[in-house]
Amino acid sequence: MLGSGIYGLIGQAAGLAGNAVWLAFLVAMVAALLTALSYASLGSRYPRAGGAAYVTERAYRMPLLSFMVGLAVVASGLTSIATQSQVFAVNLASIAGIAALPAWTIAIGFLLVLTGLVVRGIRESMWVNVGCTVIEAGGLLLVIAVGIPYWGSVDLLQTPGSPNGDVLIVLVFQGAVLTFFAFIGFEDILNVAEECRDPQRTIPVALVTAMVVGASIYVAVAVTSVSVVPWQELAAAPGPLTEVMRRAAPAIPVAVFAGITLFAVANTALVNYVTSSRMVYGMARQSLLPAALGRIGARTRTPGLAILVLFLLLVPLAFFGSIAELAAASVLMLLVVFAIVNGALLILQARAGEPKGGFEVPRFVPALGTVICLVLIAVRLAGGDWKAPALAGGMLAGMIALHVVRTRIAQRPA
Repeated sequence: MLGSGIYGLIGQAAGLAGNAVWLAFLVAMVAALLTALSYASLGSRYPRAGGAAYVTERAYRMPLLSFMVGLAVVASGLTSIATQSQVFAVNLASIAGIAALPAWTIAIGFLLVLTGLVVRGIRESMWVNVGCTVIEAGGLLLVIAVGIPYWGSVDLLQTPGSPNGDVLIVLVFQGAVLTFFAFIGFEDILNVAEECRDPQRTIPVALVTAMVVGASIYVAVAVTSVSVVPWQELAAAPGPLTEVMRRAAPAIPVAVFAGITLFAVANTALVNYVTSSRMVYGMARQSLLPAALGRIGARTRTPGLAILVLFLLLVPLAFFGSIAELAAASVLMLLVVFAIVNGALLILQARAGEPKGGFEVPRFVPALGTVICLVLIAVRLAGGDWKAPALAGGMLAGMIALHVVRTRIAQRPA
């Protein structure tokens, strides 16, 4: 779950929530934890591949909704990768000697390398992922270590527009929509539940442990960041955590931490790419997408055509909006999915004959998870910036149109 979200977006989130950005991480953590508990319960009930689309179909029995949920997960993953390509380009361009390179060339080059790794095979991709995870976790712990002496130097409840230190809850919630991006990843566990050993036990433990550990690190990094760098300057910094390190630990070369940021971004993008291609492959096998997208290469054992199609979608998407807008669009689509999945658990808990899982949660957990997801969506829509909601809404509308076309083609007489 540790990923590029905090490396690339903590500055943008601080611009919304000010010194209270740590509180935005806590709000996002509560929303993510409630949904993670629902996912853990569903994973223990239905330990099979298919993820959110499968439980949606089982609960609502609405093919359109199941189709949209599956594609929304893919679309959110693509938007997330597009975000990370921009973060990668900005941070790489900040390293001395290559600042003259256009950002778009760096972003496309980054996407090409990712595509090559994913085509090569999941085993090689995951080995790269393990290495990057160690590096990015070490980078966050380094930020905390050098920043602890600065703790207590600022009012941690001050938000923009409240010079007296008052916390404006609406701004914290707006920041939470962005900080939620840092928690994305736990939902992927349902896509590989069938391959886990003893999923009834391992899935809940893994999800809750990852959420608590990740949130603790994120809050500590957020407190450190606004303690070292004023939130106004943090919001304007192209590499916010690199700026924190530059001020708190000037003896460490800037290029070193910028390199750690690049590893973190690459790691998250790689996982998203593998997951998205796997989701497309699975939907093709279920006849929800063209069968050609489900074909795998004899040598690489990867769905080459699906990966290529995703790349062709990624290139224009990477230049649609800013880092914050792309991240917000990704989060909005996932919040819709999470609200639907939480609702699915409520339905399945109440329906007679459904299997019981090894990890059950009280009904208030998915109910509260649904409410918080909907509140975060409403807060973002009320914020006045319509580019991210327009991107998310346009993708959802495209999914409906694709489903209508697919259904009409399927209904034609042979």
